Amino acid sequence: MPQTPALKDFRRIVVKVGSSLLVDQAAGGLKRAWLDSLAADIAALHKDKDVLVVSSGAIALGRAVLKLPPGALKLEDSQAAAAVGQIALARSWSEVLGAHKLTAGQVLVTLGDTEERRRYLNARSTIAKLLEWRSVPVINENDTVATSEIRYGDNDRLAARVATMMSADLLVLLSDVDGLYDKPPGQAGAKRLPTVARITPEIEAMAGASESETARGGMVTKIEAGKIATTAGTHMVIASGHVDHPLQAIADGAPCTWFLTPANPVTARKKWIAGSLEPRGALTVDAGAVRALRSGKSLLPAGVIKVEGGFERGDAVVVRGPDGAEIGRGLIAYDAGDADKIKGRSSADILLILGYAGRTEMVHRDDLVMGSE
Repeated sequence: MPQTPALKDFRRIVVKVGSSLLVDQAAGGLKRAWLDSLAADIAALHKDKDVLVVSSGAIALGRAVLKLPPGALKLEDSQAAAAVGQIALARSWSEVLGAHKLTAGQVLVTLGDTEERRRYLNARSTIAKLLEWRSVPVINENDTVATSEIRYGDNDRLAARVATMMSADLLVLLSDVDGLYDKPPGQAGAKRLPTVARITPEIEAMAGASESETARGGMVTKIEAGKIATTAGTHMVIASGHVDHPLQAIADGAPCTWFLTPANPVTARKKWIAGSLEPRGALTVDAGAVRALRSGKSLLPAGVIKVEGGFERGDAVVVRGPDGAEIGRGLIAYDAGDADKIKGRSSADILLILGYAGRTEMVHRDDLVMGSE
């Protein structure tokens, strides 16, 4: 049996909170006492970790505030309900985190923001800056403008995309159930799986559908989220949100299901960059840059002596030494034309040369895999 991870062992944690946990439809508002307890858990973790929240609830809260009747909503109704609910949701997160002297930063995204290169990099840079400032990013799907994104279970997958985008090492899915069972939990003899070492067809077959009106995700989408997360090197845990202090409960050993990565997180991400992305160009670097890269540094413009290819920002590129031999691969932070203009120059000159303050690194070390790795 694989060793069960512990919450204290992770450095960057994404917590996904579903609509049914946040919103009390009967009372017409947020479950504030529960949210206060979750905020206390986040504050405790935040002392020595990065914590991000992916929060559902805008549509559900909006329909509660507007007192809309039960039943499915048309697309335009969902979007309008989200416009109302998002204001209340953001205010509530700001208040509960602020009570612990934490600053919340709202980030509205769609799945496209985690899939398209430029939008992916922009979203990642914004969230990274919030983490650098020790804020707590509260990320929600932009339901007011989403179209096909408003569908069953997107925020589970969105949370997994956010976790992998931000190189998180743990994704926590707080759910209506306390983990994955080998058959529907209500059936006699149903057993919860404490750990899942690999998501196999048999594991996928155990997933069932959501029965909650306010939640668009069921176990099927949580398994899909697990595939996204673990493939990229992020552990995942499904745990019950129907307890106060749900994160502390996980730390204390409450029932849950852990989904383990097939390798250590760094190795999995490196394999993704090195083997899953087709290079669109190449950078030749000098000997000093080779030494710096091999010691774990990022690639700065000053070390680049040649730029080849028609790549765009976010594409994979080959990194070659001065002899032309490939030494690594990475994700480039500039379009080819701009990269060519700043090659060999100090990072301090980027603003003067390009007319905008781009990233200091041409390829950040988190986006670079060297040949020996």
